Amino acid sequence: QVQLVESGGGLVQAGGSLRLSCTASGSIFAGSIFRHNAMGWYRQTPGKQRELVATMTNSGSTNYADSVKGRFTISKDNAKNTMYLHMNSLKPEDTAVYSCNVVLNGVKPYWGQGTQVTVSS
Repeated sequence: QVQLVESGGGLVQAGGSLRLSCTASGSIFAGSIFRHNAMGWYRQTPGKQRELVATMTNSGSTNYADSVKGRFTISKDNAKNTMYLHMNSLKPEDTAVYSCNVVLNGVKPYWGQGTQVTVSS
């Protein structure tokens, strides 16, 4: 079993920046899970469906929601078993619970518990 733990959320003023982290642990797969599998960040607000924010394939190709292009960057550090979401120029509409996701071998999805990001105007 793989556990994903997010951190780095919080309260920030509009225009500010945050960096979210997602660290994998718990099984023999956790040590290389971001190296070999697709991953992503998603967000959800009350009453709305979870939406994709950014994804990265195992080869490093990235994809972003139109609403965050040019402001957010997904990255990873394989040596630390950690993926990141760098968020700049934050807007109040970015307020949400952000969750990380990795799909082991393209079949088994794992999710973190989520971290709250609140952007004040």
